[in-house]
Order: sequence, then C-alpha cells, then structure tokens
Amino acid sequence: METDPGSGRDVKIILSIAASFVVTLMVAVGLAFSQEPQVPEGGGGLDFSEQLGGSDTAPAPLQSVPARDGYAMQYRRYEGAEGAPLLVLVHGSGWHGLQFDSLAKALQGKADVIVPDLRGHGTAPGRRGDIDYIGQFEDDLADLIDSQRRPGQAVILGGHSSGGGLVIRFAGGAYGETLDGAVLLAPYLQHDAPTTRSASGGWAHVALRRIIGLSILNTFRISVFNHLPVIAFNMPQDVLDGPLGDTATTRYSYRLNTGFAPRRDYLADVAALPPFLLLAGSRDEAFVAELYGPTMADATEKGRYLVLNGATHLDIVNDGRTRAEIEAFLDGY
Repeated sequence: METDPGSGRDVKIILSIAASFVVTLMVAVGLAFSQEPQVPEGGGGLDFSEQLGGSDTAPAPLQSVPARDGYAMQYRRYEGAEGAPLLVLVHGSGWHGLQFDSLAKALQGKADVIVPDLRGHGTAPGRRGDIDYIGQFEDDLADLIDSQRRPGQAVILGGHSSGGGLVIRFAGGAYGETLDGAVLLAPYLQHDAPTTRSASGGWAHVALRRIIGLSILNTFRISVFNHLPVIAFNMPQDVLDGPLGDTATTRYSYRLNTGFAPRRDYLADVAALPPFLLLAGSRDEAFVAELYGPTMADATEKGRYLVLNGATHLDIVNDGRTRAEIEAFLDGY
C-alpha cells in the first residue's frame, strides 16, 4: 500500500506550528513570572503636598450607585445650575476622586460635577489595584453617566494624568458617542508617546518583562494571569503615613493598568475625541507639556492646547488658570 508523501509533509508542518505555539506560550509565561514591579530607592516621584493640604471646607459626601455587575461605585456629586452640562472628572493613578474636591466646588456654577473613585481605588475599592477585565472602567463610567445624566444634558468627560488617558480611551471605545466634550489635564497617552518622560518622572515603575509576557498571552486570548501586578508607584512616604494613606493605591494589575490608558494605537483614540481642552504645566515632572499639540494635532483638529507656565503635574488641578479655562470651555455647553 502506497502512502501519500504530501500527507507526511502536512503532518510535519502541523507539528512544527504546534511546537512553535507551545514554545511561544512557554516563553510568554516565563516572562510573566520572571519579574515583579518594584520602586527603586532614591528620589523621583511627584509632589503630593497640595493633595494633602485639603480644602477649607468639608468634601462633598461619598455616595454610591450600582454598576452593571452590582459593584457599588463611589462618587461625589456637586450640583450645578439648572441647564448646566454634566462634567465627570476622573482621577489619576494611585489616588482617588478627592483630588478634585476644590476644583469641583469651584466649577459648580458651570456644571453638575460628578467625581468618582474608580473601581480598585479609594475607600471602597473592591480589590485594590485590580478590576475584573480590560475595559471595565469604560463600562463603569458609562453606567455612572447613565445614572446621573438629566434628559438632554450635555456630557463632558474630564481627567487628569491616567484619568485623562481613560477619557481618551473612552472616546475611542463603544461609548464614545456619549460625549459632547472633553477636558484633559496632562493626560497619559502611552509609555512610548513623545509626551511621556522616562518612568513618568520617577513616578511609575513597570515590570516590562511581565508586561511583554502577558501581552503575548493576551494575543492568544489567554487572560488567566491578567491579575498579576505590572506597575508600582513611587508614592511619597508622608502620604502613606498620613491620614489618607490607607486610600492610596500603590500597584496595578495588568488588566487595570491596560484599561486605564488609551489603546496601543493611541492616536486612533485621540482621533475619536469630541471637542476638547488640554492643559499641561511647563514644569510637569511626568510629561512634556509642549509636545501634546505636535503629537495629537495630526490625528484631530478638535483640540485646544495650553501650557501653563510654572505648573507641575499635580498642581495643575488646583491652578486658578485651570479653573478659568475650564469655566470658559463649559460656557460653550
């Protein structure tokens, strides 16, 4: 009985492909478990002194609303004038919505301001530093907006740092058409964007080998290890030892970190933005303020870019010029 030599070649090809697949997965798993995110000793990071200073008045009380999975999302609401737009402000990495308390109070006359503590953060994080799946932040924000929006009310989504990155991601995702405008305060684009300084100025320290390994696994739709932490933040010790230390979040899982930023093709998300205002400080430790316009302008003509002289990464939130520019932007709604 004769055998078909072609069938033998087919079997060899199949076995070769299978072997390559197995080797790739083994390498990816090895990378994923070869490194933990660690903050090196000595210097760097961000100045949290203004964040710890607090407001002259008590913050708005925390409220909660159920997300689609039943998780009680924490948020603060600052009621605005009748007919004002809805402004949702998303905090940056490691912290929570309290960073916007002073700004939200100042903007009450111009908008209904909603300030959430994102899942994985704040006083009721669920699992601190983790979410259930990539994209859950977008679902949570969509649920929050649906619960707070008045009929016919314009929706402005704003964010600082990683929160600004989440705004950009939201615009490029399934809910982007929800937005009528956006406010971006020193937004994170991607680690290799021209705007990002090395290690975000000493604030963020990534386990690069682990991220590469998990990224490879996710291309094969293998997400079982996405809970592993991939980034650690250089949170100042005086923050951790202070009265709000237990509300800080110092490490993120792969799925949280990935979902808290624009997609890899960040300019595609940028292109989906509604009309927006972007503010960054000339002394920003994490990002290069002057490069936002040149980096993003090829993808969209809907933005207005301002560099605030002398402002740092965190201080820009409570800078009086920031408040004035946002107020003027909200007048258009």
